[in-house]
Amino acid sequence: MKFGIDRLLSEPELRRPLEGRRIALLAHPASVTEGLVHSADALSAIGDVQLSAAFGPQHGLRGDKQDNMVESPDFNDPTHGFPVFSLYGEVRRPTGQAMSTFDVLLVDLQDLGCRIYTFITTLRYVLEAAAQHGKAVWVLDRPNPVGRPVEGLTLQPGWESFVGAGAMPMRHGLTLGELGHWFIRTLKLDVEYRVIEMQGWAPDQGPGYGWPLGERAWVNPSPNAPNLWMARAYAGTVMLEGATLSEGRGTTRPLELFGAPDIDARAVMAEMQGLAPQWLEGCQLRDCWFEPTFHKHVKQLCNGVQIHTEGPAYDHAAFKPWRLQALGFKAIRRLYPDYDLWRDFAYEYEIGKLAIDVINGGPALREWVDDPAATPGDLEALTAPDEAAWAEERADCLLY
Repeated sequence: MKFGIDRLLSEPELRRPLEGRRIALLAHPASVTEGLVHSADALSAIGDVQLSAAFGPQHGLRGDKQDNMVESPDFNDPTHGFPVFSLYGEVRRPTGQAMSTFDVLLVDLQDLGCRIYTFITTLRYVLEAAAQHGKAVWVLDRPNPVGRPVEGLTLQPGWESFVGAGAMPMRHGLTLGELGHWFIRTLKLDVEYRVIEMQGWAPDQGPGYGWPLGERAWVNPSPNAPNLWMARAYAGTVMLEGATLSEGRGTTRPLELFGAPDIDARAVMAEMQGLAPQWLEGCQLRDCWFEPTFHKHVKQLCNGVQIHTEGPAYDHAAFKPWRLQALGFKAIRRLYPDYDLWRDFAYEYEIGKLAIDVINGGPALREWVDDPAATPGDLEALTAPDEAAWAEERADCLLY
């Protein structure tokens, strides 16, 4: 298959509308060609595209910022000399000065298919800025590595944030190019927009079900996104950023597991199995021990649960990571009613709201976990209508 960047490079007719126009690139370390050449280098080498600027999202153009909420500075590219503007530093929306450096912005970002992944919020912000300043935006499309499934509660009005770009569920099932069409329609933007589509993307085919396993190398789109298995679990394990439990940052399998020094993982797994075995389908769970080298519970021995989606037990249609992690929270709350589960801190620039609520686009998930009388059926009744509505809403945005 071919990604958008590879088509743009190999098909000169796609580049003709760029002739004589100043081009900027929004990219990160995973913005590479099929030959693993960074898009900035590949575009600069073909001769008929003049890069005048670049932009870096969260974690930076180089992906060097390990943790969340670590800002990146502006700098000049040492190889090509153009300015690189950070969209996760002093600003998260591009300024007028930065917008004046180009005519067309090429967006080449590898997404993880999850609402909270900030690259899709950055896409919304650059589309809004482009509409305001009369600039064009082209998305060089890449796979949604977790494919088409939809899961989770829809973000509620008033809960928009840098990890909540709009009223969609946690797993949106769209590519970045398709999301651009949805943003333009939903926000009623008047902007020149084009998607350089992929060729041969087959999100319903195994073994990758969204990612072309065996055909394309995986490059971390952010420092703690080391593989496809993390991407599959992420729509659930990302909620751990709002909890006191470790999500495995500081280990070699971040965001594939959860645990803490003061829980019994086997008891948690048994409670999950007893509560809603149907939410554990499509994967395998394993109790494990780990000691984070940084982040939560650093240098403390933690007992935890690892979510395995890399083996023959993986069932793409059955796997429900958001429900699985919600069930993990519920099991801990039932086993340890007074457990200090929710972190209270300023999360992604949101003050005065619990991080778990910011992550979920409202308080409903947390309230379900904390309500002793609430059952898995109650959460299902809240969530299933949101998922069905989104599947219908996104239908006319699908390009593949």
